[in-house]
Amino acid sequence: MSLTSLLVPTTRQMLQALAMWLGKAAARSEDAEGILSARLAPDMFPLSSQVRFACLQAYEAAFRLRNEAFPQIVNDLAEEGRNAGDRPGTIADAQARIAETRSFLAGLAPDALDAGAGLAIALELPNGMIFDMTGEQYARDWALPQFNFHLITAYAILRSQGVDLGKADYVQHVFAYLRPGTSPER
Repeated sequence: MSLTSLLVPTTRQMLQALAMWLGKAAARSEDAEGILSARLAPDMFPLSSQVRFACLQAYEAAFRLRNEAFPQIVNDLAEEGRNAGDRPGTIADAQARIAETRSFLAGLAPDALDAGAGLAIALELPNGMIFDMTGEQYARDWALPQFNFHLITAYAILRSQGVDLGKADYVQHVFAYLRPGTSPER
């Protein structure tokens, strides 16, 4: 499987799920906008940050694996994510970031990330740690786990705030493969 065919459809479909979860949160009559400030623990980033960081991971992977400098959107998402506790924005803002990210990913060529598999990647973290890995290792061991961490954390925050989500909401894309006539009767 190529890096592009692994990363791009995965991040696009899961960002679509995230958008749907936020839609369910917005449909609640309670404080839908306030939910963006919700956290799982006091030392964790809020929901608004998790959304921005999920989008950030999708962009970062695409630019790192194409050996390109980060555009301003990457810096903007990082800054928004770090400061979302003070400025969470609105659900519409979060939905817009998700839509922008999905659109960017949809515009990538079918093999856009594949040449990056053997690329030497030095991943520098703000705390000074540096990880040296190949593009394939980066995609498998960093990009996907980081993306999934923020996505799952967003899901958990929404669930903890009473948003009606279940596994079918998390893996909604799998229903495209459902064999006709095998869905249980309700």
